[in-house]
Amino acid sequence: MSEEIEVEAIGIEVLAQPIELYKVLKIANLVSGGGEAKYAISEGYVAVNGEVELRKRCKMYDGDVIEFNGEFYVVLCDQPVQEQVEQVKPKPAPKPAPKKADKKKAPSNKPKAAGNRSVTKKAANKATEAKADTATGRKPISF
Repeated sequence: MSEEIEVEAIGIEVLAQPIELYKVLKIANLVSGGGEAKYAISEGYVAVNGEVELRKRCKMYDGDVIEFNGEFYVVLCDQPVQEQVEQVKPKPAPKPAPKKADKKKAPSNKPKAAGNRSVTKKAANKATEAKADTATGRKPISF
């Protein structure tokens, strides 16, 4: 059995419908930000059309009644419903990979790098040929 109760509701004018519930709370300045709106909705402090609403992105239309903090609000919009339909773009067929011919690389005379190093350890030792400090036993470092 459904009873109709007449209450005074404050109108919240929106530019387009549908609009998400948390955005309506922000537009009406009932909360300070989107995070606070989402928290209030998820904790069950908001009722839509007489039922507690836990969905933050619940679609609101012209004439929906919101109850929050002991006050009633009604969504007002003169624009027709604009459902956003996402168009699915067909993916292009993958192109077949070109076949690689077996090529043999000619041996190079360059020293090969080990890991991140620009030269090998042997090449570095030959280049630096600096002797260790007699007092500390350390070799000089060059960058």
